[in-house]
Amino acid sequence: MYENDGTRIVERFPDAFLAAFPVAIETLPMLHFSPGSKFLQVCTVGCNLACGGCVSEILVGHAESLAASGTALTTSDLLDLAASHVCSGIAFALNDPIASFPTFCRLAEEARKKGLSVGCSTNGYMTESSALHLRERIDFANIGLKGATDASYRACGARDAAPVFRTIRLLREGGVHVETSIVYRRGGEDEVLDAARMLAAISPDIPLQVMRFVPFGDAGLGQEPTIYASEELCDRLRGILPWVYLFNSPGTAHLTTFCPECGKPCIEREFFGPMGSHLTGKVQTTCSCGHALPVRGSITPEVFYEPGMMGGYRVTRGLEMVWAILNCLGVQDQSVLAGIWGEVLRTGMLGKELHDRMNNIDAYLDLVMDFAHRTAREEAGRDLCAYIRERLDFVRERVADAPRPRVYYAMGHPLFALNPGRFEGKLVEAAGGTYVNQAIGREGKPGVSIPREEFLALAPEYLFTSGFLTSTVEDTLRYCAEHGLDVPAVRDGLVYSMHPSWDFGSPRWILGLMTIANALHPDRFNFRIEEEADGFYRRFYGVPYRAAAANRSFAHPGTERR
Repeated sequence: MYENDGTRIVERFPDAFLAAFPVAIETLPMLHFSPGSKFLQVCTVGCNLACGGCVSEILVGHAESLAASGTALTTSDLLDLAASHVCSGIAFALNDPIASFPTFCRLAEEARKKGLSVGCSTNGYMTESSALHLRERIDFANIGLKGATDASYRACGARDAAPVFRTIRLLREGGVHVETSIVYRRGGEDEVLDAARMLAAISPDIPLQVMRFVPFGDAGLGQEPTIYASEELCDRLRGILPWVYLFNSPGTAHLTTFCPECGKPCIEREFFGPMGSHLTGKVQTTCSCGHALPVRGSITPEVFYEPGMMGGYRVTRGLEMVWAILNCLGVQDQSVLAGIWGEVLRTGMLGKELHDRMNNIDAYLDLVMDFAHRTAREEAGRDLCAYIRERLDFVRERVADAPRPRVYYAMGHPLFALNPGRFEGKLVEAAGGTYVNQAIGREGKPGVSIPREEFLALAPEYLFTSGFLTSTVEDTLRYCAEHGLDVPAVRDGLVYSMHPSWDFGSPRWILGLMTIANALHPDRFNFRIEEEADGFYRRFYGVPYRAAAANRSFAHPGTERR
């Protein structure tokens, strides 16, 4: 991202932003600064670290191709967009501002002249002079910790942890509102606890956002902790810091701000995609008991609701869903991939269009052919669609006159219900089930938390948990027992946890359809799932099913079995 021009170090792609879109501040994520406000989220490409399982793999691992793709927004473009969307400010996120530091600082200066607030998400690994330069130009920052030890930073290509904690201290001393986030990997409890103690020594008012590790990119499933383990860690952390929150865990109550004095909820939030949250109800910065929360800025009464796949890091998952199709079409050329991603971002396709097409089975097949045409891979597109269509039609025909059991689809905890219009529900219906989530009269992204009484009224005979952000069958049954969720599915042991990316976001959903059909109608289907998976993986990935690396990326094949 930088080069020596013979006299000094300069940016290779100055004043060129890859994308910009309005978001609610909680999806950045930022929890104690101007709750509910709308910001223009901007990004470039590249990063100064190389972390395994990066959620922004597309923007970091394909930086060169994306930067050269011709898709660029100027500072003037961003200021116009912020004004047209009536944003409170501008925030740099998705990749690290250090990758485009002079460019971001110039944007910050111009934005402040317009009366806009400015913030960023950064790993904080920068020199003292850069931190001092930055703190004069921003109002808030989320510092993403990799851990507390030098070893954790060396694993990401850095030398040690000290510069990051120095940045946190310098920004706070300069009046910047600082929040922190930290990745929690299985077995890494001591690392997170030590980081919390180091933050408490700087200030106990610094919020700590615990990012339950979800293995994307090249990371394996063995590093992913359960939601239960993550909640237990957060309970321990609150003995060190009062403001601790848990992300990447649908259905958790650990996203809500509770008063540390009386325990009442003050700011209610729920899961909103990877590394994001959204306000859902009560928002008060002073508890009814009189205790004031360390929240800066005004509250926006009408929370902005991002369309389609927009909002925080949901954008990276949307781009990866596009990549998942291109991968099955055999598109490997970096310039072609970057061109498609750039077009998707430039045209706003990640909004309603792509979201709607990704959540409808037949429209999904049309989307495959659309991308096949754009990349001159029509024959590969026809091959993929024919493979899917043959199995899809077979299932639909066999269940045409079948009884339709009641099926509920969750993500994470059982009381986080997927939206009525989700793709997973389309699979349930195609496989001969009744998708009871349709009776839920409200929506979130990708779903909403529902009360126990509503879950009981749905009375599902089968309970599936999404393969994206999931819980094991054992944890699901444990949760149901603890919360008195006594429904037929639980009593009869008809509870399932789906394979990663087999029910949404990847052409592998055809394997999920056959899995669901086997479960709902064993008298009509006996798909040999492992054989089907091996055929699919060999045909469209060029690898045997058992040889594929398992994780939760849409673009990369996974092999976890439940």
